[in-house]
Amino acid sequence: FVQLLVKRIYEQTDQRRYALGFFAMGNTCSNHLGIPPAKGPNAVGCTDFMMDHTAQGSFFRLYYPCQETEKADKPDWVPSREYFYGLADFMKINRALSEKIFNYLFGSFKIPAYLDAPFKSNGKCPVVIFSHGLGAFRTLYSAVCAELASHGFIVASVEHRDESASATYYFREKTESEKANEKVPKTSASAQDNLVKEWMYYRTLQHRESEFPLRNKQVKQRADECILALDKLTEINSGTAVQNVLQTQFDWTTLENSMDLCRIAVLGHSFGGATVIEALCKEVKFKCGVALDAWMFPLDDELFPRVKQPIFFINSEKFQWAGNISRMKELDSAVIQRKMITIRGTVHQSFPDFTFLTGHWIGKLMKLQGEIDPELAIDLCNKATLAFLQRHLG
Repeated sequence: FVQLLVKRIYEQTDQRRYALGFFAMGNTCSNHLGIPPAKGPNAVGCTDFMMDHTAQGSFFRLYYPCQETEKADKPDWVPSREYFYGLADFMKINRALSEKIFNYLFGSFKIPAYLDAPFKSNGKCPVVIFSHGLGAFRTLYSAVCAELASHGFIVASVEHRDESASATYYFREKTESEKANEKVPKTSASAQDNLVKEWMYYRTLQHRESEFPLRNKQVKQRADECILALDKLTEINSGTAVQNVLQTQFDWTTLENSMDLCRIAVLGHSFGGATVIEALCKEVKFKCGVALDAWMFPLDDELFPRVKQPIFFINSEKFQWAGNISRMKELDSAVIQRKMITIRGTVHQSFPDFTFLTGHWIGKLMKLQGEIDPELAIDLCNKATLAFLQRHLG
């Protein structure tokens, strides 16, 4: 009960901090703000993948080592205004007003990767599946994902369809009446011509609704979606022809035989950290997992003894509490490496990209930044993650 109460207090206050932070950042936007570039030896490309088009399909942003190019653009950090609507819903603030403010504050920020840039083949790449936190979506952890890709990993950042993302979308087929009402006949048909985009937004807890059943159901679906993303990458690696509903310019055939499917890890932040544990239990192809400031509440206790892979918990100083840490320690093992560190001077929001997009004093005031510099915090996190992955993936 105490653990649940602490979580609820955290969730309510953190949503308000997000809201206050966004509104207060107007006078801090300047040219020096932005997501830091990756530090590894490879340039980084990214592209989006969706297969199939329904809500049961797989949807992720792929980060990968790319060829140096001057032609490719860097994509927007927030892909479309509907994600601003989703953030407003998550923070329980007005959509119309917040969309204008969010676009003003964040509309110019770019992902530190080149959109649809050609893949750089340099031996077989280890694979990472990344799971975002509550109220986030696939693009909000680009500093972590791009850094891994710059060191030779192929990283799939899943956008979850369990209604824990602030927003996501899928497609449905047009009805006969919708087809009949089209004013301009198509001269050449494509797969998307008969599809309609449907948005799915964050699901809030209902009045007096118990939180654990919802979160437990969601974490199971999230793990399944991570496994499905791995299955799709396995198909792509085998040379199986895939149809990307999003029709990007990226040539997926260049990824054939590019992945080392004996070296696969799963990473995630907060709710995504719990997803890491669930996914490790469900899929032995994941050789290890890294949980960034994991929120352990959604997990069943009986799951812990069934997890057999190495796990690395990287915690912030300010987020964790005794009940959450004690659940992490239930995964301690005398024979399997289970490591835990805390990065001093960090907060829960030191891991997503938000931490780079505020001025220093506003970031600290709104708990989007800790006591140490945001770039130092993410650099420590990334170096620790890479060391762990290199040890357990080879």
